[in-house]
Amino acid sequence: MNNSQVQTTILPNGLKIVTERMSHLRSVALGIWVRSGSRRESEADNGIAHFMEHMVFKGTKRRSAEQIARSFDSIGGHMDAFTSREMVSYNAKVLDEHLPQAFDILADLVMNPMMRDEDLAKEKGVVLEEIKMDADNVEYQTHELFCRNFWKGNAIGRSILGTAKTVKAITPESLRAHFKGTYIAPNMLVTAAGRMDHESIVKLAEATLGKLPKRKPLPPLPVAATSPQISSKEKKSVEQAHLCLGAPSFPMPHPRRYVAYTLNNILGGGMSSRLFQNIREKQGLCYSIISELTSYRDTGCLAIYAGTSPETLRKVIDSTRVELTKIKNERVSEEELQRSKDNLKGSIVLGLESTSSRMSNLARQEMYFGRHAEMEEILERIELVTAEEVQEVANEFLQPAKMGLTVMGRLNGQKFTRKDLQC
Repeated sequence: MNNSQVQTTILPNGLKIVTERMSHLRSVALGIWVRSGSRRESEADNGIAHFMEHMVFKGTKRRSAEQIARSFDSIGGHMDAFTSREMVSYNAKVLDEHLPQAFDILADLVMNPMMRDEDLAKEKGVVLEEIKMDADNVEYQTHELFCRNFWKGNAIGRSILGTAKTVKAITPESLRAHFKGTYIAPNMLVTAAGRMDHESIVKLAEATLGKLPKRKPLPPLPVAATSPQISSKEKKSVEQAHLCLGAPSFPMPHPRRYVAYTLNNILGGGMSSRLFQNIREKQGLCYSIISELTSYRDTGCLAIYAGTSPETLRKVIDSTRVELTKIKNERVSEEELQRSKDNLKGSIVLGLESTSSRMSNLARQEMYFGRHAEMEEILERIELVTAEEVQEVANEFLQPAKMGLTVMGRLNGQKFTRKDLQC
């Protein structure tokens, strides 16, 4: 490692530990990561990774659910967990003096969950309510339908939560099989950032996670191919029409990812972006319009989201298409390019000023790149992006045949075709 503050150790069973010492702080952020999320599920067990994340908090062989919650409250710490398409995270932030206790609790969660039948039945009710809550969020549902169509037939396009049918179908046997198959040492990662020593983290891991048996790593997943669709779903119960328009982009480890970041930022990454200025500010067509870049190990998507009234839906899509045409045909000015790059660099630097963000960044870099990139290297890569490269990438991906469109909400019978994406 070039950065003496970042250190890595691999235990004999295959568990990797990456830490970054930040001695000027008093806190430590700790994470135990499972390197596979909902993407590794079959269609029949969709949602089981997220359900497993819920179940570990229902109690372990050493602690009840109440004891788990009280343990962190009693030391003034914070504990959280989340499931994504490519990972599950169990993380905590505590004062440095409470690190051993925090590590012991997180390790207990991922090693010794009870998974009692009665807890499974109750937690199904909780997750089903979570699914209903998201079903009431039209913006969320628009994104979900877009992803399902964009990666049609692939687990990466399915909901992380699963469906009511798949959640109800989870059994104690299927849950234990999932736990046994994915919560294994080579499929897990420990990261920590803050006031601690690397050796202390390694010792804590050896005493707990180091006892996990040595297993073969999980096989790589097939590449997720894009399959862009045009789709619409009428919902008369809402006032707005929502749209998600997207094109393929680079996967996370791609060397040209910084060009895609810059392109996304120029299009819809903030209040000075083209979409915001030209569609919201100048035309007043919507309150919210953004573009976002979603990247995975082997695929990616540049998506534009907006919510507007049914009467202006087509105009928003047409105005968006105009902006896409411009960025393909006209090279961005040096002033706009530099503004976008400075904005990106500022966001990255400011976003890494806490132990929690540093801890998460260590995990992301390890899982996607297998190495830790210095901040100076990242900023330099952004600064090297040229206007020519932005235009090249825009023309590579912003092609009507490659783009998908999902509209949902009060549509009043409006229909859209691929001709509406001509740019």
